[in-house]
Amino acid sequence: MINASIVTYHTPKQQLQTIMDILHRSPAIHRVEVIDNAQGINRGYGAAHNIALRHTLEEGEKYHLVVNADIRFEPEILEEMERFMDSHPEVGSLMPKVVYPDGSLQYLCKLLPTPLDLFGRRFLPECLIRKRNECYEMRASGYNQIMNIPYLSGCFMFLRSDALRQVGLFDERFFMYPEDVDLTRRIHQHFQTVFYPYVSIIHDHAKGSYKSPKLLWIHIVNLCKYFNKWGWFVDHERTAVNQRVIAQYLPPAK
Repeated sequence: MINASIVTYHTPKQQLQTIMDILHRSPAIHRVEVIDNAQGINRGYGAAHNIALRHTLEEGEKYHLVVNADIRFEPEILEEMERFMDSHPEVGSLMPKVVYPDGSLQYLCKLLPTPLDLFGRRFLPECLIRKRNECYEMRASGYNQIMNIPYLSGCFMFLRSDALRQVGLFDERFFMYPEDVDLTRRIHQHFQTVFYPYVSIIHDHAKGSYKSPKLLWIHIVNLCKYFNKWGWFVDHERTAVNQRVIAQYLPPAK
């Protein structure tokens, strides 16, 4: 069975009701926990999910789904993902194909980021960063095969509890944004972190930090915390992991 958690912050009531209805229609879901960061002290996205994750570990549930409120999908995909995880104990985290409401693909399989990858795509002209960004987002992989990827989006994280027991929960030093790359990276050190393209979800991705100066500042501060933790320009693990993933899933450069 699967526990699920949703973190809200002034989330539209109808949006929350939609994802709650979807989750409750799935026979694979045991319990859904909603943590409202607008009530009381807002400790951040990862810290809020950790409340529910600790409950899952204490109860001994096998899987936990971290899901955004702006996600929609057919309830039966959870059973398929659960079957895949049951038959692949080496997989610690699973992410399906993610599309926009118009059906276009969201490129959410990523290499471990360098400062240029994250700050460059935000502040440099697109023409200067296009090729690097396409590699960073694994676009040439086709997104049509199962892939073991070191950075999977936090909008929908199907997590194995045993993996969390081994590597820990979200790092609560990150208030928001890089907590997903940090957790996926830590799971990837011991398990496979898999993109599973045979089921899909819809994500109404708002890109809040592109619209709000406050969120942009939060994004920058927490990215700095991430690189302080893992290394800015010298990160040997990042180099080795990215080289392996590029060689395995991307066609040779011409």
